[in-house]
Amino acid sequence: MYKNLLPIGSVVLLKGGEKRVMICGRIQTRSGDQTIYDYSACYYPEGIVGAHSMFFFNHDGIEKIYFMGFQDEEEFMFHEQILDRLGDLALEDDKIVVKNLIED
Repeated sequence: MYKNLLPIGSVVLLKGGEKRVMICGRIQTRSGDQTIYDYSACYYPEGIVGAHSMFFFNHDGIEKIYFMGFQDEEEFMFHEQILDRLGDLALEDDKIVVKNLIED
């Protein structure tokens, strides 16, 4: 389900967007919102300049990938052991919890 998520640091343009953003989080929720998003991002190249400048979106909201973020052994292991195995997620007490893991 989350196998194709981009690495942290990836720079993308969102559909309908005019300015690029940099992914700074995966599997995220916005305070006061019951939606779980694939990504959180901040303006590129400015970075996080305040809560009002954070963006939350899903993978299908990406129009173009300009830069793929850093990937090393730790990132690949995180994908294999965590992201690739995530099944259903839910919000409980404002925390994201895993309802089930996908077995190999």
